[in-house]
Amino acid sequence: MEKYAVSACLCGKNCRYDGGNKLDETIAAFAREQGALLICPECMVMKPPHPPSENTEDGRTVSKDGRDLTELFREGARRTLELCQKHGVTRAILKEKSPSCGVHTIYDGTFTGTLREGRGIAAALLEENGIEIISEDDFLEGRIF
Repeated sequence: MEKYAVSACLCGKNCRYDGGNKLDETIAAFAREQGALLICPECMVMKPPHPPSENTEDGRTVSKDGRDLTELFREGARRTLELCQKHGVTRAILKEKSPSCGVHTIYDGTFTGTLREGRGIAAALLEENGIEIISEDDFLEGRIF
């Protein structure tokens, strides 16, 4: 039996950098039906609200106010992986564009709204450790695991 993790913001948890969420009723219903583990890598290491962060081309994660948060985001990713492994998670639905959870695209670190291809830090770590990942867009468009 597959065990799912889902980005908590997609299920209505106010865990985004701005203290809000990105509730999607379809994904939230799926998460409830599956008994999914709700995850937020950033909340593992920071409390919202906090300045927005983006991933630069050179692999760093920086906040809009100029702080290098790379190690903090890596720690959030590690803790998320440990939690997923503890709960036997095999698949995850993650929030696209997030510096932690982006599956296909992330913001480029210029804080201009520019997207580039790439994975968020936690998404990459989960995938590297055998957890299948898709974005909320993939799920909603029927492109599932």
